[in-house]
Amino acid sequence: MNLSALTFKDFRIYICGNIFASNAVWMQRVTIGWIAWDLTASASFVGMVAFANFIPSLLAGPLFGVLVDRVRVKQAAIFTQFLSFMIAISFYAFFVLGILNELNLLFLTLCAGTVVSAHSPVRMSLGPRLVDSTSVASVVTLGAINFNLARLTGPAIAGWIIAFYGIQASLFVQILCYPPFLVALSFLRPRRELALNAQKEAFIKALTSGILYSIKNPLILRALLITALSSFLLRSVLEILPVIADGFFGRGATGLGLLTSCAGFGALLAGMVKACSSGQPPGILPKYVPVSIFFGFAFIPLIGLCGSWSLTLGFISYLGFAGTLSGISLQSAIQMELEDSLRGRVMSLWTMAAIGGTALGAVFLGWFTDNLGVVPALGLTGSLGCLLLVILLRIADN
Repeated sequence: MNLSALTFKDFRIYICGNIFASNAVWMQRVTIGWIAWDLTASASFVGMVAFANFIPSLLAGPLFGVLVDRVRVKQAAIFTQFLSFMIAISFYAFFVLGILNELNLLFLTLCAGTVVSAHSPVRMSLGPRLVDSTSVASVVTLGAINFNLARLTGPAIAGWIIAFYGIQASLFVQILCYPPFLVALSFLRPRRELALNAQKEAFIKALTSGILYSIKNPLILRALLITALSSFLLRSVLEILPVIADGFFGRGATGLGLLTSCAGFGALLAGMVKACSSGQPPGILPKYVPVSIFFGFAFIPLIGLCGSWSLTLGFISYLGFAGTLSGISLQSAIQMELEDSLRGRVMSLWTMAAIGGTALGAVFLGWFTDNLGVVPALGLTGSLGCLLLVILLRIADN
């Protein structure tokens, strides 16, 4: 099993504290999505809220990546998590005061997305610095298991709390989840290998060098392109689950929590498969990555065509499985190509592809859902995904 990272005390502390923060993230996503749908009953607005959450990673992620390669990563992690804590308090305060309208929801979601875009390269730089170089792939796998376990439990908890106690209670519980991680971060002693090259270079030159390194490395470039495509047309489906759960099936907040938990279950299963498999060798992209993504695209139209709640739960579970299995494998392949001095910059590009692609895809899918309906929009998304993946692989092979 690929669990070698757990032999390092600091990583164990980190992963235990991160459980709470990851649950807060997923509870917040589900709660925000439900508030957006409850306020407007508009698939386009739900897509806009998802876009506001993710677009900072597309625009500012690489800039934050350069900064991470220049600062002490532990202090950066504490700072970004404290900001997330304050934003959770702001969501709660705005809701209690009755001023959480469409505009304020977009503003706070944009703030939350900006902090997440700053924390992503921090997170991807901090974990590998808590272990030795041979355990980096294990860090990625265990981090994904932790994140996707929260993806399973967080939405279920949020959906249950919203259904029985209301939105206010869900927002309050999210506030309670951040202090344990802040305490855990204060005890960490990451490897102090500062990015000397990035510190000596001018900011723009450091940014450019990270981008050029990614373009010139064929494996990293291919991984980034596949990540962008799967995020744009596969993961984006998981951002309009409020529309599918309530607008299409009429299942309400409980149905939304169940759908999101099914996606989390599939993602958790993918993480367990990776953990129980032999370690991923460096220098390659596993062949099962494009295969799993292709079947994910093929299942998307069936969500609308089948009209069955039970089958939809299964399809959404597979989307979570395929997205996470490919995501872990692609991220691991990139991480194993990097030295600490480049980790923040290059992994911020991966975050830009993964989260930025999801942001654009959510807007694309939300607009088509409002204008064409759920069934045609899902059919178009899945078909386009299959076609573009085949074209991308043919170009890469040649």
